[in-house]
This record gives sequence, C-alpha cells and structure tokens, in this order.
Amino acid sequence: MDPPPVDLQEVKQNILIGIAECEKRCLLQCTKWLVELNHGLSETTVDRTGNAAFEHMHSDGIDDAEYDNYLLAKSYFHVREYDRSAYFTRNCSSPVPKFLHLYATYMSKEKKRLDNMTDSSVVSTVNHARDFSELLTILRTEHSQHSLDGYCLYLYGVILKKLDLTEMAVRVFVEAITAEPMLWSAWLELAPLVTDKRMLHSLDVPDHWMKSIFEGYTYIELFQNDEGIKIFEDLQKNGFGKCIFIPTLLAIAYSNKRDVDRSIDIFQHLQSIDPYRLDNLDSYSNLLFVKDMKTEMSHLAHKVVEINKYSAETCCVVGNYYSIRSDHYKAVMYFQRALKLNPRYLSAWTLMGHEFMEMKNTNAAIQSYRQAVEVNKRDFRAWYGLGQAYEILKMAFYSLYYYKTAQKLRPYDSRMLVALGETYEKLDKISDALKCYQKAHNVGDIEGVALYSMAKLYEKQGEIEKAIPAFLSFCSDEKLIADKASLCHAYMTLGNYYEKHEDFDKATHFAYKCLDFEETKREAESLLKIIANKRAHMKATASAEAARAAASAAPEKGDADATVDDAYGEDMDMDETNLSKRIDDAAGEDAAGEELATTSASVPEFHMEDSYDVNE
Repeated sequence: MDPPPVDLQEVKQNILIGIAECEKRCLLQCTKWLVELNHGLSETTVDRTGNAAFEHMHSDGIDDAEYDNYLLAKSYFHVREYDRSAYFTRNCSSPVPKFLHLYATYMSKEKKRLDNMTDSSVVSTVNHARDFSELLTILRTEHSQHSLDGYCLYLYGVILKKLDLTEMAVRVFVEAITAEPMLWSAWLELAPLVTDKRMLHSLDVPDHWMKSIFEGYTYIELFQNDEGIKIFEDLQKNGFGKCIFIPTLLAIAYSNKRDVDRSIDIFQHLQSIDPYRLDNLDSYSNLLFVKDMKTEMSHLAHKVVEINKYSAETCCVVGNYYSIRSDHYKAVMYFQRALKLNPRYLSAWTLMGHEFMEMKNTNAAIQSYRQAVEVNKRDFRAWYGLGQAYEILKMAFYSLYYYKTAQKLRPYDSRMLVALGETYEKLDKISDALKCYQKAHNVGDIEGVALYSMAKLYEKQGEIEKAIPAFLSFCSDEKLIADKASLCHAYMTLGNYYEKHEDFDKATHFAYKCLDFEETKREAESLLKIIANKRAHMKATASAEAARAAASAAPEKGDADATVDDAYGEDMDMDETNLSKRIDDAAGEDAAGEELATTSASVPEFHMEDSYDVNE
C-alpha cells in the first residue's frame, strides 16, 4: 500500500520541534538523525516568526528555578561527565531536567560497565539487572502512576530491552512513540523486536508520517527487501529524495538482494555528496570485499583513517582491508579495536568470526558468533557461521540447529537451504535433504550447487534415473558453474549413462566435453574407445544380419518366373543390365552410410533432453 501524501511544510515543522526537544535532552544520535532529515528538506521553508509552535521552543519544559542547574548539567553531559550531570539535576521535577537526570544516571551505569570490562570478547547482560535496579524501580513506579512522558518511556523501554523483557519493552516503546512520534530513537529500538510482518502490521502505533520510514526500515531488518524498497522509493517521490538516510537504506536492501553493483553505486554516490560520513561504511566495505575490489578498498581504508582514526566504523573498514589482503591476524586486531570502542558493534563480531574461521581457530570463531547473536538475535550471518563452525567440528546435530535458525531468518536464501540439505544428508535423513535441495533450486540457487547436490544424492542412493535429469539441468549453462570438478563429474556420469543405454551420440558428446578437463581426460578417452568399439561391433553385426536376410530372402529362379508370369503375364523379367545397375547403386549407398557413421562418431549432433523439473 502506498504511503499517504504528506505536507512537507508540516513535516519540516515537526522535525524542527523534534530537533529542539531531543537537543534539550541530550539525545545526540536522535538529534543528528533529525537534523540530517531536515537538511534533506532544505527546499521546503517554514516561517518561524509568529508561529506559536516555535515560541519558547528552547525553554519549554524547563522550570525557571531549575534552568541554571539544567544548563550546568547539560554541559557536563556533553563532555561525558555523567555523574556530575545527574547530581545537579537530582532534585529537578520539570520534564526536561528530570529526563536528563535519569538519562545521565543510565549513561553513567553503562559507561562504568563497559569501562570495567576486562575482556572485550564478552558482551554479557547478566549484570544488567543489578546495574539498573535502582533506575528500573523509579521508572516502573512512575510508569504505574502514568507520570512518565514519551522520553522517559523510551528510556524505560531501553532498560527493559536490555533485561530481555521483550513483550513489556514493545508495549512501552509503543507508548513512547504514541506520546512522541518524532522520537526516532524509540522507533529504532522497537524495530529489532518486531519478529515478522504480521507483528509489524499489528503494532498500535500512531498513523504518523514517521510510520512509513519505520515500516520501510523494519521490512529491510526482516529481509523483506522488496517491500522496504517500495516504501523508500515512494518516499523519495514524495519529497524525501535528498534525505541521505533513505538511499542508505536502499543500498542495504539491494545488498541483501545480492544486487551488489547497484548497492555499490548508491554508496559511491553518497560518498560524493557527503565525503566525510562514516555511517554504514562498514556495509560498503563488505560489498567491496565481496567484489574483490582491492584498489577501492585501499582508498576507502586510507580515507576513513584520515577522517577519524579512533572510530569503530574506521576500525571495521581497516579490518576488511587487511582481510581482503589475506592478512587475517591484522584483520582480527582491528575488529578487536572496533569492539573496544563499541562492544555492541554487530559487524565487528560477525566479521571477526569469519576471520577466525579463515585462521582455522574454530573455538574463537564460535565465541565471536555467539557474541554477535547476543547483540542481535536476528543476525543470520552469525547463526550460519555457528552452523559452519560446528560442521567443521563434525557435530552435525548442533550444526543442524544453527542452520535451521539461519534459514528461518532467511527463508528464501538458497545458501541456508543447501547447508541444511548437506547436514540432513550427513544425518542420513535423505528425504529431508532432497526437499532442501529442491527448494534451494526453486527459490533461485545463488551458488548454483543445489541441483548438483540433489543429483549426487540420487546417484549415491542408486536412483540413477532420477539423477540424470538433475545432472542435465545442472549442465545446461556451464558458463555459470564455478566448480569445474562438479561439472567434470556430471559430464562423465552422463557420458557413462548414455553409453550403457547405447545412445552413442549423446555419450560421445559428453565424453568430448570431459576431454577439456585434465582430471577426466583419460577416463573420457577410454569411454570414447568403448563407444567406437561398440559402434564397430554393431555395424558388423548389422551387416552380417543384412547379408543373411538377403540370402534367405532370394527365391529360386523357377519359382520366381512362375510367380511373375502368373501375376503380370508379360514383360516383367529383370534383365542382367538393370540388375547390375541396382547392385552398384546399393553399394554406393552403403559407402555413404559408412562415411556418415564415421563423421557422427567424431562430431555428433546432440540435442539435450528437456530440463529436469524439480517441482515434479
């Protein structure tokens, strides 16, 4: 459904008020997001003179008697002196200083917890209940009395989310959004708690223009990329085309759809209009890694180091730079630096797990992937990595569990289905394995291995008649097949099958294909000799049978004359000249047939059977 048309002047007025309110409360990331959104609407103007909505905007919600303490506390918060900020607002009761007191208290607890972490490889939430118990008691009491405004409700939701009280957190975030629709931080915290499309549509959030942005963002979080792309493209048409957040989300959506080139183009465009922006550059560097664009990766790494050497995004980009150069030890070192700067930086945990896998350090990889899941339980890459790690450890049942979880998060990703199929195969659950391979082919096989795996399994089970159509379909476009060993095996299997069934044209075709590969060259030559011998034998047998048939069919002269005379009466005896000519003509036809058979044996004309329909 298309988003309703919006009044851009009203949108901009909402944004400006939201900026002022978030700035007063030191919600810096939300302020930054709203300011960027406002900049994208720079062509829309709002007259703030004489507008009641803007009067007292910067002092509203602050009691005059508390204003001086508030300004002092705000200055301390900006320089990360959270305890001092909380202390000077401890007795404030007006909405803005009260929120600042609670928020500074929260930030102080969080900062101390992170500073006291001796090992950056652990992101545990075990101590959260103890750390935030006092703050939680205050917020719970005031929530029961309905005395929390939208901003305090948001903070209450954040703490509930940290304590894994998901259902309660969802309800509180919805309350916060209803009270303050412009509080993007509340929408952002709610999005990872939405488990599916049905839940998204059932949320009782206000019908505000921010809802469209939230829905588009959440669709992409759920990997429902087409729906997310449609919403953001509609928003671009409705006046949000210059808002940098929207093309960034489009780039991520195209990346999820494996449209890497299009995603890279969008990121490069964003770099050209905002060259010092670090947000989401880790995603951009991942795409450069996938495309093996080493030169572009090098330029990006040097650039981000010049912008901010001690940013988590910078460390992640540099880690990818070393990874693409196969310097896995240095890559791990930079991912660890990123995690010291931000222990909940999801990309760094997942990418570090990949590096440990490359270094054959399976236990460290498992630890990294587990921490990634702790940060975001919807990170399918971490679940998939855990499946691979346990597969290496030959713990198939563990591997099956993690692959299943990854597949639930990405139900139409063929890689998850193929991995599941291989695990079922190891556990001798053949029918389940075949279903996985078949579905992987049906949803669009990214790596092009599902049909081959299915054919091999049929072959292993002795069901060669089912394997052959799958092999034929697999070989139908050999240019797309990266694994040449699989292609060799498929060609050789097909050649042997058709040779046994005496379809020598097709057998010869596939045998000649195998001559192009060193590993199957000798076997193919042997097969061609067998085919040639069988053809020669069949030809000799056919000739002998033809001669015998001709000899047995030749009538005695007296009988022939009587028959002819009885049937026609006259002028039907064949003279010697005509008989000799007929024999010469027949000999010529035999010679031509022999020449044709020889040519067919060397360069056969081959028509492949219809492709195997795995939906049967």
